[in-house]
Amino acid sequence: MRIDILTLFPEAIAPYLATSIVGRAQEDKLADIHLTNIRDFAQDKHKTVDDTPYGGGAGMVMKIEPIHTALNHVEFIAGPDKPHVIVLSARGKQFTQQKAIELSKLDHIILICGRYEGIDQRVADHLADEEISVGPYVLAGGELPALIIAEAALRLVPGVLGNPASLFDESFNTPTDYNLPSTVYVESPQYTKPETYNGWDVPSVLLSGNHEAIATWRKNPTL
Repeated sequence: MRIDILTLFPEAIAPYLATSIVGRAQEDKLADIHLTNIRDFAQDKHKTVDDTPYGGGAGMVMKIEPIHTALNHVEFIAGPDKPHVIVLSARGKQFTQQKAIELSKLDHIILICGRYEGIDQRVADHLADEEISVGPYVLAGGELPALIIAEAALRLVPGVLGNPASLFDESFNTPTDYNLPSTVYVESPQYTKPETYNGWDVPSVLLSGNHEAIATWRKNPTL
């Protein structure tokens, strides 16, 4: 899978992409991640990437021209296949595990990170395939959402996780995702050694060796 992230702050993203699951996925050639600085494609000597909003209002809005030029550059470098382009926006549809599964099956996605008061809406309307929000709250920019979406999708790519069985029984999956027997749920609490710490005990059922009872508890830990 190839992932391109268009941002004004690639230096804020790069360190995380080199670590843990995402970093190993790139080392193993299962992921190909590229950062593109939108400011490099500004069309004036001052490298202007934002301007005042039409109709008035506070803040600045990211201009369409540098984003469009950067997008054309990335698509040209990546090759002839049409990428799936996503704008990170508070206006977008909320990100879910199901969407992560859908994205993990794509060959190439491009994530466009907003800043300031947002991005000229013509980017989403005419250049992107969809707008996505990672939740009902406001961040300073789209860099953290881009990392969230990239990791959520990449960990579902075959071979990325060291133990692929961990995908089969985790939070927010549905029966149709991986032929699971359960409905949508949040994964049960997890415990490890020591058995008792500071007077806090591991639930006795997990120590019982009764696999049927453990499986029942994991479906409903409140029982």
